[in-house]
Amino acid sequence: MKELKFYLITDTHYFKNSLGAYGKEYEEFMETEQKCFAETQAINESVFKYLETADESDILLIAGDLTFWGETENHEAFTKLLHDFKEKSGKRIYVLTAGHDFDNNSFGFNDKGRFSIESTSFESLCDYYKDFGYGDAIAFNKEHLSYVAQLSDDVRLLVICNDISGKKHIAYDDEFLAWIVQQAKKAQDDGQMMFAMEHYPVLPGQPVLALIADAWQAESKKLVNTLADNGVHLIFTGHMHNQSINVTRSEKGNLFYDVCTGSVIGWPSFMRLVTIEDENTVNIKSIQTPEFEWDKKGLSSEEYLIAQFEKMIRTVIYSMRDNPEKFMHKVNMKYSPSKAKLVHMLGKKLNKMTVGQFAHLLGLSASPEIKKDSFVEFAVDIVRSIFEGNQPYVEGTAKGDLLLKVFKRLKPFFKNMKDSQGNPMDFYEVMKNTVGNYGIDDYNATIKLSD
Repeated sequence: MKELKFYLITDTHYFKNSLGAYGKEYEEFMETEQKCFAETQAINESVFKYLETADESDILLIAGDLTFWGETENHEAFTKLLHDFKEKSGKRIYVLTAGHDFDNNSFGFNDKGRFSIESTSFESLCDYYKDFGYGDAIAFNKEHLSYVAQLSDDVRLLVICNDISGKKHIAYDDEFLAWIVQQAKKAQDDGQMMFAMEHYPVLPGQPVLALIADAWQAESKKLVNTLADNGVHLIFTGHMHNQSINVTRSEKGNLFYDVCTGSVIGWPSFMRLVTIEDENTVNIKSIQTPEFEWDKKGLSSEEYLIAQFEKMIRTVIYSMRDNPEKFMHKVNMKYSPSKAKLVHMLGKKLNKMTVGQFAHLLGLSASPEIKKDSFVEFAVDIVRSIFEGNQPYVEGTAKGDLLLKVFKRLKPFFKNMKDSQGNPMDFYEVMKNTVGNYGIDDYNATIKLSD
């Protein structure tokens, strides 16, 4: 087969700045946001300007959450951006819609506070994006806004969507899984290599994220078996705004890879350049999003996005001490006065603790090189690295060795740990592989789709 290349971005969350993204309430809202808001128009414009002249491929895939909250004006503005890009670059665009793109309580901010903005209906999406995958699909499922696109003489793209009219983040029913099987088998019969794109990760980006139901595809194993056992061994995803490449096997032993890419409008902010070298070999390269025009207070775009990410984590940790109720709401903890008091006491200790003091609290010791470090800043680094991928806290490093000792100490308290889909989890192994990457490089890798 002939080599095929394409670019991929995800979670563009486009928001027209003129709709309203300023004021006191806006600033308070942004204290706990990973992604940017007011800056998204500028960031998207810089990304598409870069891709306009990026000459390694004439294909662009966008893996969902196209707008901030499905605002009608934002769909109009974003599709205009896509049309202009398509006309100037000559590139083909294939999109996927997701939960942020329809039927939401959309909003903006001004000096008077938060106000409502009209959101788009699910039924309208087909008209908005008919020129970006839907219109020239060789197979189309209107209920799921899912389709098959012919990317080259040898390669087909299967786009699947689990956010549908009236329901979001659903498990695929047998009827839709049968449609997937039908398309996969037709690709095999026609001698085509097929890969997939979905918004939600099918495999959790990092092991600990499996505890969060919204972080991955419902009934994941069923979809893995359906795809991998019918010749689709690779899927590209977004949603969690993290960089990761994960692999598993179906019940029949077939390999299945999930390549999740960070959002362009929040850290980690990357694009992918994917090369399908042959039906079994795929090369994945990460490209950092370009500089964008904004008053970034002297920071580079990378520094600016990282600062926003870290502000979110620090605010959450500080709120344990300063606003326990806000903290409990953020982490989905049911409120009670007694729990709030406990959170407040713990927050007071953690916010002034060193790494060495934290270790001592558990009857452990930290190495001299890290024991005086701030525990809060250590926690910020851990959380950021989980989303960045290629997590550095591995065995043989000072911080990695300390964390492994902590996990061993805590393991007896999590004997019956299960993920959000009811699968047993080994606490130590989950946490070890969450803070340290012992697997595939999350940024640049060449993968083999079969043994």
